[in-house]
Amino acid sequence: MIKGKGSVYRITELVGTSKTSWEDAARTAVETASKTLRDLRIAEVTKTDLLIEDGKVVAYRARVNLSFKYDAK
Repeated sequence: MIKGKGSVYRITELVGTSKTSWEDAARTAVETASKTLRDLRIAEVTKTDLLIEDGKVVAYRARVNLSFKYDAK
């Protein structure tokens, strides 16, 4: 039996972009979200892709599932 209150976390999906790398795209998503969300916990990159224009890669994109503690007031 679990005593006491547990925690609840929300997961939201974000897409970050970068002109240099997938890692930078994921970092952009997390750092941007951290400006308005509190208690960020886990970021999971679920998909990566490229934006191509005229046969050249112009941007990297990273889809990120981000979890944060839910404040149920």
